[in-house]
Amino acid sequence: MLSLCRQLIFVNPQKIHLRCIGSVVPVLNLKDYPLVNEPILSYRKGSKENSDLKNTLDEMARDCEEIPLIIGGKEITTEIVKYQVMPHNHQHKIAKYYYATPDLIRQAINVAVKTQREWEKVSFEKRLDIWWKAAELMATKYRQQLNAATMLGQGKTAIQAEIDSAAELVDFFKMNVYFVTEALKYKPISTNPKETLNSMRYRGMDGFVAAVSPFNFTAIGGNLSYTPALMGNSVLWKPSDTAILSNWWIYKICREAGVPEGVVNFVPAHGPDFGDTITASPYLSGINFTGSVPTYNRLWTQVGNNVNNYRNYPKLIGECGGKNFHFIHPTADVQSVVNSTIRSAFEYNGQKCSACSRMYVPESLWSKIKAGLLEIRNQLKMGDPRDFSVFLGAVIDGAAFKRISSYIKHAKNCSDLEIIGGGGYDDSRGYFVEPTIVQTKNPKDKMMTEEIFGPVLTLYVYKDSNLDETMKLVDSSTPYALTGAIFSQDDKWASRALEEFRYAAGNFYINDKSTGSVVGQQPFGGSRLSGTNDKAGGPHYALRWASPQSIKETFVHIREHDYEYMRS
Repeated sequence: MLSLCRQLIFVNPQKIHLRCIGSVVPVLNLKDYPLVNEPILSYRKGSKENSDLKNTLDEMARDCEEIPLIIGGKEITTEIVKYQVMPHNHQHKIAKYYYATPDLIRQAINVAVKTQREWEKVSFEKRLDIWWKAAELMATKYRQQLNAATMLGQGKTAIQAEIDSAAELVDFFKMNVYFVTEALKYKPISTNPKETLNSMRYRGMDGFVAAVSPFNFTAIGGNLSYTPALMGNSVLWKPSDTAILSNWWIYKICREAGVPEGVVNFVPAHGPDFGDTITASPYLSGINFTGSVPTYNRLWTQVGNNVNNYRNYPKLIGECGGKNFHFIHPTADVQSVVNSTIRSAFEYNGQKCSACSRMYVPESLWSKIKAGLLEIRNQLKMGDPRDFSVFLGAVIDGAAFKRISSYIKHAKNCSDLEIIGGGGYDDSRGYFVEPTIVQTKNPKDKMMTEEIFGPVLTLYVYKDSNLDETMKLVDSSTPYALTGAIFSQDDKWASRALEEFRYAAGNFYINDKSTGSVVGQQPFGGSRLSGTNDKAGGPHYALRWASPQSIKETFVHIREHDYEYMRS
């Protein structure tokens, strides 16, 4: 290794060089990685992808895969045995897995801390190649395994799985490769390179990163755990209990692509055990989190309480959900409003962080919008996602079912609320909640302010004359600021709304639904209680997981200690 020369980096179009004692030593030949999104397959009847996916679903559904802990490449089982079940058939087990004890979590920390220094020595060129290979494996050889695991274990339909566990996952891996490649081309100013050369290198963070990923997007699991690793970090990955199978496939694919043992450690665990152990370690360098506000607040509080014990200030990146809105102007196209809202509110049972959960409708359009929403809602088929005619499956688990149904019970018992569509639920076989539409007289009822994370849409009908007053509700009613959409054919009003709602959403849509952000096109994230708004899928996200070092190399000897103005 060029141990003495690795310190100094400068860029010459497509090559990164190291300068050492006046010589130029080539180190990395960066490829021109394309900035292109992964195509989404249609799964039309008779297509190859349709038959391939159905065959994979049948094969995977027959098995209950055993999934060990992986620490430093070593497979470990414990006495704490858990099972992942199908949400639409909770008697059907698809994965057997194990919880890590606090001692094993500490063991994983020790492995990660030791591995990080060695992993960081691997060149960016090599790391980028591994990530690109992993993306290719995800897009081709293992595409349907990822989709099938997501459908069976997380209850997604074929198209929702394809968007998530195929296209978006591949996009995260490939586009982060592209964005990192572009970042490595940055060259600090050197006004006289013959005398002084300035450079920048991106190191991993000293210690370990903890990745805590959610159930609702397979792609998020891959991004939260492997993007920090790409930047030279070692990771403890705690996947969601209800996404174990799909996340396990990601781990296996990345191992096949060449990610070394110990770089990412697969550590399912009881949430408090994991949080308590990682935040107590002096080597914690970062937490990459997607999940609930209470859990993130707990982790943040623990970090604050332990701040005097850390070797570094840990970086905390979090995305925590939202209470996302569709605001309808009197000039809006009704059909576009109806179709966009149905998709945003009810695709994947409203279990998207970005799902439309509250809606503001002008009185002048209400009768048409109501008729359209109810007509389509009544056509939505609910059931086993292996039936490709199904629009939505079951919610993820018993806890979600209980939470969501409690809001529907509230709607049934409150005089200000009227359920105008749906309202049924049944967990006898699967955790099924009907797509439900609620009309409220009170725009600040909890149905309009609290995150439900289920297939429940609450709307408030406002008088057209109260447009301005109603607009003020959007920004002030909830503590969230993740996604939002306006629908209008009045460009002047749309421009005003864009300013009025500047802080109401991190991802804002005009005449489009509040869901569906695409990696590289709409980097995702919100602020306030929605998170730290670090924009996953954007050019700066990977750099958040680096510890940059600025380097100045001087080639001339310093002969004076004083300055000209000091001399007579």
